[in-house]
This record gives sequence, structure tokens and C-alpha cells, in this order.
Amino acid sequence: MSKIGCNFGCNFLNSPNMNLKRNITFQLESRKKDGVLVTENVPIRMRVVFDGKRIEFTTGYRIDAAKWDASKQRVKNGCTNKLKQTSSEINADLNRYEGEIQNIFKEFELREIMPLPEQVKEQFNARIAVARTEAPTQEAEPQRTFWDIYDEFTSEVGRKNDWTTATYEKFSALKNHLLKFKRGKISFETFTERGLNDLVDYFRYKCDMLNSTIGHKISLIKWILRWAYDKGYHDNRAFLTFSPKLKSTQTKVIFLTDEDLEKLTSFHIPPNKTYLERVRDVLIFCCYTGLRYSDVANLCKSDVQENHIEFTTVKTADTITVELNKHSRAILEKYKDCEFKNGRVLPVISNQKMNDYIKELGELAGIDTPVRITQYRGNDRVDTIYKKYQLLSTHTGRKTFICKALALGIPVNVVMEWTGHSDYKAMKPYIAVADNIRASNMSRFDDE
Repeated sequence: MSKIGCNFGCNFLNSPNMNLKRNITFQLESRKKDGVLVTENVPIRMRVVFDGKRIEFTTGYRIDAAKWDASKQRVKNGCTNKLKQTSSEINADLNRYEGEIQNIFKEFELREIMPLPEQVKEQFNARIAVARTEAPTQEAEPQRTFWDIYDEFTSEVGRKNDWTTATYEKFSALKNHLLKFKRGKISFETFTERGLNDLVDYFRYKCDMLNSTIGHKISLIKWILRWAYDKGYHDNRAFLTFSPKLKSTQTKVIFLTDEDLEKLTSFHIPPNKTYLERVRDVLIFCCYTGLRYSDVANLCKSDVQENHIEFTTVKTADTITVELNKHSRAILEKYKDCEFKNGRVLPVISNQKMNDYIKELGELAGIDTPVRITQYRGNDRVDTIYKKYQLLSTHTGRKTFICKALALGIPVNVVMEWTGHSDYKAMKPYIAVADNIRASNMSRFDDE
């Protein structure tokens, strides 16, 4: 690895992703009548506070104060209001409202825009299909649709699992596709074995999706159906055994060879593209530590010890220890005197920009070996030739680390401890790559 040095100002603040801090709360409206606090049939309000600003929303629901759990900010289990609306119904909608607010902010974060309160309120009102005005004369309990449950799922599961913006976007894209399937007239009864096969055909012929994409979409739908089934929202069990036959090939592992790494480290970055230096450093650090983007973006000075780094992964919450080598240590040494936001140790930018810049860096450095990717659309084979730099991303660093470690003969179990893999199956594609690397290196003996 070539010598590296800090040839740019290091006193900048950096944020891996824009983080719009917000506080979303639900509370009963505080109102007095004739000087006495009203405790019966009290409106439930949602309050959103961000950037020193406050937005108030009506939820359209009322509840007696005695039936409200202030600590959980939800209606107590088993309770109903004057309109016979149940706690599960009300709380599901409150969850949905909170989820939509989170989605709105995540979208602004992705665009790196600080929204105005009016923009948040406008988007929220446009997304929610319930009346904002209180309706004391409502007579019938509204029937919950598949789409209501869909929104509840994304809200509850997204919050529970701390979904990234990318995951929310996957389910948003899926919802858009489903809204066009059978013109959006979908219920849980739609997803019989025949209905699921119809959906596969819709994805294949109407949406022109590759088999790999179809498989991913079906897995997301089955996740929703499983969650809703466990909740008692339906009793359609067809999804449990549904497994469409989708012709596929093993996903090709894209990693940086020793030659690629040499091209990267020796490449002279032009004066007008100094931002690529920080991108290169972070990528190389991942190549020699195996860290995911989320973990390198959150790596703090407190995680760095003399001979190793110790951190809790964002994805799995596992505590991982990775020993330092001369390459990873050199990167840390380069930035040790730099100040980054929240005590971060490296200048990590957003994942989206990082991916774009890595491709740009790879192209400039001449990492342009042709790579053939084989996929299937139905039974038709689809071969696409890419230049290698087009396939590079932040995850390439992690893949490179695994392939290099295995090729060096480091035991699989040790590599799995470094990377946090718990399933040996996930390592099999990398083992195959490592075997190929070792086989190709055997020819070196012919030159002795």
C-alpha cells in the first residue's frame, strides 16, 4: 500500500447521513369546562417537534382519560371509546400516523433537506386517508383494509427493527406495485396459491422483473402475510408453503483483487477531485477490516483500542472485535487528529454518495475489467457485461476483506467472528472465490 498523508483540511464536521432529530408524541388534549378538566371523550392529538418547531395534528379519535396509558401514549388494551372503536383499532392508526411521519422525515433526510412545518403537515395530510376533523356522529366502526394493515406493518416493524431509509423505500416501492395489481383491490384472501402465482406472473410479464427481483418481492410479501397471520388479521395459510420456481444463478461476488487495490492506492487523485481521497481511505479501511458501511459510519474514537477495534454492529447489535493490521492502522493514524461529528473516527459521507464516488474512483483508477452478470427473466437467460467499476459499492470493501482473508488461509470460523456472520451458508460463495484465487496462484510456481 502506498504511503498516504493528510493533504487537506481536517477540521470539517461530517455526517454519514443527515439526521433530522424529531420527537413524536401522542397525548390527550388538555381542556377545561367550567374550570374543571375534561376527562371523558377527550381528543387524542399528535405532536411533532423538530428544529425548535412544533406541529399539532388531530387524530380523529377520542378516549376517556381513564382509558389512556400516558406512559405508552396509547389506549389501554381492551378499552373502547364512545363510538365503540377498540384499543387495537385506535392504536394501529396511531402507529400508522407515527410511521408516516417517520417516513416523511426519512425522505427529507435522504434528500438532505430541512423541511418546513407546512411541508411536513401537507405531506402527512396527503398520505393519511382518514378525516382530520373529529366526527362525533360517526355511526359505524370502519372496516380495516389490507392497506391499513400494510401501513401498520411498516410502522410497527420498521420502528421495532429500526429500519433504514432504504428498507422503508423497498416497502414503499412494493406498495406501489401492489396498488396496480388487480387495480389495488386486494385483501388477504387474494393471496391464495393461485393469487400468489398470479402476482408472480404480474411481476414477470407486466413489470418485466428479473427472477431475482421477483423472489425478493415475494419474500417481502410473505413477511407481511406472516406478521399479519400471527396478529390474527387473517387465516389464509397459503403463503406458508408457497415457493415459486424461479430459475436463478448464484450471485457473483464482486471484490477487489490485489491488482485492483494497488491501482486504487497508487492512483493520483486530481486536485479538482480531492473528495475522492476520503472515499478511497474509507473503502480501503473496509477492505482490511470487513466493516459494513453502517458500522464504519458509526465507528467512534472510543471504539478504537491500541491493537483492535471493538464495536456493536448496527445491523445485528452484536459486539465485534477486529484486530488492526498495518493497512487499517495507517488509515486511522491519518485521521487521528481530525475532528468529526459525534466523535467519529473517519470522514464517512452518506451511503448513496459514497457508492457514486466509489464508482467514479474505480473508473478513474482503471478498474475496468469486464464482468459478466447472468440473470434470468422467466426461463430466458439475460447476460449483461459491466465494467467492474460499475459494480463497486461500499459493500465491496467487506466482500474484499472476506475473500482476501480466506485466500490467505485464515480459518472460516475466525473470519466469521471478524465479520459477525453466524450462518456458515453465507460464507460458501466466498469460500468458492478463495479456492479459485488459490488455484490461480499455483501457476506462480511455474515461474520459479
